[in-house]
Amino acid sequence: MTIRAILTDIEGAAGPLSFLKETLLPYAREQLGSFIAAHAEDDDIEEALDEAGRLMGGFSLKPVEAEALLQRWMKQGRNPTPLKIIQGRIWQQGYEAGAFSAEIYPDVAPSLKAWTDAGLRLFTYSSSSQLAQKLWLGAAAEDVTGMFEDFFDTSVGQKVEDESYKAIAERLAVPAAEILVLSGNEDELDAAKAAGLATTRIAREGGEGGNHPVVPDFASLSFG
Repeated sequence: MTIRAILTDIEGAAGPLSFLKETLLPYAREQLGSFIAAHAEDDDIEEALDEAGRLMGGFSLKPVEAEALLQRWMKQGRNPTPLKIIQGRIWQQGYEAGAFSAEIYPDVAPSLKAWTDAGLRLFTYSSSSQLAQKLWLGAAAEDVTGMFEDFFDTSVGQKVEDESYKAIAERLAVPAAEILVLSGNEDELDAAKAAGLATTRIAREGGEGGNHPVVPDFASLSFG
């Protein structure tokens, strides 16, 4: 297998999923109402709220209605782009206030360096916004954002849809079979495989089986 590019998830692959579930999401839920009230007229937030209304059938949402909708999406585990944009801005506020700091697994930084030294191109693809991804990877003990060439989010499509991976391969101008997708989510890997990309499941908490090769961490990947 010849691999020229790596497309990795962050949550559960590069960093602990628990940080998202136990820190980031509760913070976003707690801050959502006050954030919308304070920033509804910011260009990016206004655009995100307008898009949320369009997704619901073209409605113009009042702040309280927007909060209720986004809270419902979070409770349902949905990942529409407007929600991701607003979450990213809320988390930026949290990082800057020192409310929390990010964590990546200890094998990630040395593995990324080894891969770049070997000539591999590195990219992320996460359900979180580009901003949220950069904040997570940049606020860890070692800032690894500079090792990535680009950051993909749901603006390119949902991660469980094969068309999203086809679009990314086209953007990278790399044959699909030469792009390796790393994720802990079997459904996402199924979509990537259907699009012709190579796949490996990162099983940080163990577990075998499934439709994809499995390794416990980044350091266990071999490209020989």
